[in-house]
Amino acid sequence: MAASQTISPRLLFPAAPFGLPDFLPTLRAYSGFRVHEAKPLLEHETLGRIGSLEIKLATTAKHVRLAQKLRYQVFYNELSAARHPMAMFWRRDVDHFDSICDHLVVFDREARGTGDPRKPKVVGTYRLLRQSVAERHGGFYTAGEYDVGGLLAQHRDLKFLELGRSCVLAPYRDRRTVELLWHGVWTYVVRHRIDVMIGCASFEGINPDKLALPLSFLHHHAQAPAGWRVRARSPRYVEMNRLPKKTVDAKSALRALPPLIKGYLRVGAFIGEGAVIDRKFGTTDVFVALPVSAINQRYIEHFGPGA
Repeated sequence: MAASQTISPRLLFPAAPFGLPDFLPTLRAYSGFRVHEAKPLLEHETLGRIGSLEIKLATTAKHVRLAQKLRYQVFYNELSAARHPMAMFWRRDVDHFDSICDHLVVFDREARGTGDPRKPKVVGTYRLLRQSVAERHGGFYTAGEYDVGGLLAQHRDLKFLELGRSCVLAPYRDRRTVELLWHGVWTYVVRHRIDVMIGCASFEGINPDKLALPLSFLHHHAQAPAGWRVRARSPRYVEMNRLPKKTVDAKSALRALPPLIKGYLRVGAFIGEGAVIDRKFGTTDVFVALPVSAINQRYIEHFGPGA
């Protein structure tokens, strides 16, 4: 897009879902600013280190903007997210939820960012939204795809945390970066006394027939038990039960699962009922719920604050 083109205010500040006013949440998100209750508990604290990599909560608007730039690089340049005019103009992946979320950011202290060679490079990020904040600002992002209201109502005594927008720069997609991100998530869970983590995890591609094996495996072997089951919203519901259980080869299905979904299952997560096609990002999404009480103790010891 040429710099001289006029940009519509509706594109600059698109309507926000769930009844939120158009202007302020989106303005905050593009600027990197957040609402007061989304600010980190302890500013400038390093949550973990592995070699030159360091994980922190974003404490400034600039940190949030760097996370958005990383998301753009991964989702738009590398993967198949739809080329929204404003995302292309700003070269950032932004939505109004950025203004109410905390953002975990992984820095490489030995590399330098392209925008400011004096600053370390941002190589990984995760977006976190506490239930208490979501309820004051229109709800969870996941509620646009899944009926999470029933789950929250059944577990009113538990505190939920939504995870989303996870991505890592290609050269850093190895075990240590992913483990550092999960270490940061777990430290956050402990600090805020979270009971349940929820969110959408994605397969690349929007043709569920091509994903029949892994989707069927999740339906037959990983579906949430009664009391934890969340169903995709009816206009967007895509059947996951595409192959008979007896024809699903578990080893082949596991190889076809994205590493993030495989990791969630390994630590004890459940999968919701029905998939959702996300045409904006070119993905097929599934709902993931992970009660803290279901996590195997050995993973808590591995990713915990003392790890």
